[in-house]
Amino acid sequence: MKVILQKDVKDVGRVGELVNVSEGFARNFLFPRKLAAEATEKRVKEYEHLKRVAETKKKKALAERQELLNKINGTTVTFKLPAGETDKLFGTVTTTDISKELQKSGYSIDRRDIHLEEPIKVLGQHKALVKYAEGLEAKIQISVERA
Repeated sequence: MKVILQKDVKDVGRVGELVNVSEGFARNFLFPRKLAAEATEKRVKEYEHLKRVAETKKKKALAERQELLNKINGTTVTFKLPAGETDKLFGTVTTTDISKELQKSGYSIDRRDIHLEEPIKVLGQHKALVKYAEGLEAKIQISVERA
């Protein structure tokens, strides 16, 4: 019997997959728990349509992220912070600080997408990467100056 999975089912498949299972398994386990629906012709067409719509949205979002990263690549973010005599900062520059500064410049980047090699604790020039899950990334410069 062919069914469309409504939720992930261990050792069977993931959400939205069209799988072939035994009638008893479907009738006694999947259907009562609302883990799957019978794959009628109408549901299969609806499923395929939703899949195409989701793919289109994903491509659009990917293009928007790529455009944003192209704009932000090479951007310099400047911080003016108090520091001691040895150029050591009183505190650190965090990804949250960088995200807020980018927000002021008009770029909406989540702090979890910004990656630093090490925490910024001294004055000078530093590098950071903006990474997205799809393998997209951009390099930005962090400039920390004495206030």
